[in-house]
Amino acid sequence: MAHGRPKDPRTAQKTPPQPAQDQPADRPARESRMEQKPDFGERSYQGHRRLQGRVALITGADSGIGRAVALAFAREGADVAIAYLEEHEDAKETERWVKDAGRRALLLPGDIGDPKVCEEWVRKTVKTLGGLHVLVNNAAFQDESVEAFTDITPERVQRTFRTNIEGMFFLTRAALPHLKPGAVILNSTSIQAYKPSPGILDYATTKGAIRTFTQGLAQELTPKGIRVNAVAPGPVWTPLIQQSFSPEQVKKFGEDSPFKRPAQPAELAPAYVFLASDDGQYVSGEILGVTGGKPLA
Repeated sequence: MAHGRPKDPRTAQKTPPQPAQDQPADRPARESRMEQKPDFGERSYQGHRRLQGRVALITGADSGIGRAVALAFAREGADVAIAYLEEHEDAKETERWVKDAGRRALLLPGDIGDPKVCEEWVRKTVKTLGGLHVLVNNAAFQDESVEAFTDITPERVQRTFRTNIEGMFFLTRAALPHLKPGAVILNSTSIQAYKPSPGILDYATTKGAIRTFTQGLAQELTPKGIRVNAVAPGPVWTPLIQQSFSPEQVKKFGEDSPFKRPAQPAELAPAYVFLASDDGQYVSGEILGVTGGKPLA
């Protein structure tokens, strides 16, 4: 991030109200459709060559936290494979910023819930970019917040778990043969893993599973020199929010945090850089909360 005089974290980014805008839940949310665009660090993030010469595969990298991480990794010297479902316009914007940083970018559209797609993503990454050093399991689906548990349909549960859990298992399994000592796996969990909201209980449950996945996999891979960690964000201003909540809820999103605002994706990226780089080389099996002051436990 850019340096200078310390900023008051309460006012360092935009505060509510946000535009009372929603996006349909039956197709992927898109950053290109947002009236108030997230800050993904394009004007502020400064790299320091901490990932020079490495290759990262990031899922959900078309927008939101994934795009911010892709930009930061590129400015730190990494080539980036950008995995996403079908948000081509958003993904091409991420690709543009990676290339603007002087690094190679590889677009990988497809359904992460398909094991063959995950295997193909890894194969193309290794073949095109020359290896794989950092895997970021960030892709997620979150449906609309509901009034009652019985409103969460079996079809919704299956879709949420297919994207958030099954895809993470499939992709990690495909990547492991290519990960050598010094490699890193990073997973995006959430404060929802610790303080679940009933209206999105299917999503919150998957985030709890990602927490368990991270800590369990680290026990196997850390002795082999492969670090496994996760970042647990609090409220973050991304397209997913407009897809999941009513316009009135979107307008007030983040007001209940100690800082009285949501985070911007740019404020999450440094945590991923720290855990991916040698700065975090003695950290494994950890969940790093970036919650704006809300305790994880």
